[in-house]
Amino acid sequence: MQYSQHASEHRPDPAQEGRTTRAFRPGIAPTLVVLALLPVLIGLGFWQLSRAAEKRTLLAAAEVQRQQDPISIAELERQPPRSYVRVRLQGQLDAEHTALLDNRTRNGQAGVEVLQPFFDRTGHQWLLVNRGWVPWPDRRVPPKIDTPSHDLLLDAWTYVPSASGPSAPLAGWPRLITQVDAPFLWDQLSREGSPLEIRLEPGDAAFDTDWPIVAMPPERHVGYAVQWFALAIALSALYLYLGIRRARETFDHDRHDTD
Repeated sequence: MQYSQHASEHRPDPAQEGRTTRAFRPGIAPTLVVLALLPVLIGLGFWQLSRAAEKRTLLAAAEVQRQQDPISIAELERQPPRSYVRVRLQGQLDAEHTALLDNRTRNGQAGVEVLQPFFDRTGHQWLLVNRGWVPWPDRRVPPKIDTPSHDLLLDAWTYVPSASGPSAPLAGWPRLITQVDAPFLWDQLSREGSPLEIRLEPGDAAFDTDWPIVAMPPERHVGYAVQWFALAIALSALYLYLGIRRARETFDHDRHDTD
């Protein structure tokens, strides 16, 4: 009788055994994959959110700058080079040396941006003025560009171009360019000029001047962040599903062997 009671005390609890057998078992390989990918996906999501915040800050700063009254070129020269400063120009365009910034599209239509030297009489300096975008659907026919020959009073804003590499010497005018490099242009023309790009506001001598401040709006960055977070959630859900399914399969297999 005592032996029977002692054996009963050490008999395994079926419920406890079932819980142990059904323990979460995702496997080594899925665990390693999740440990490698999950931090990356979450990190990319937060990086996109930070980029969205940066773009909002940039747009807000640009809007504040462009609400200011325009300053003269002489006053601009006393400031460090920066973008989105409104300026007022007074002088004349150089129609003999036109540069066409290639590979520019608006609403799906191919075209170029027209850049010309401008001598500002108040600052006594050459400026590289971007007059805006014009369509160029047929490359066999040069784009038609009319340039005023009289003195102009223009409002514009500064832009600091980011050159992607050294510019190759080109011959002839007008010439196609793939990046804005004002110092290189002044060197080609043997002139002293500003390193800034001056983008015209809508008005006299301007073409299509609807320039985006940022290439990708904040909303698109948020959309990408949502996609990365969704992938992280999907990966976690798949990991849980595999672990639970393997646990059930192991439990069913062990129970079948016991029976």
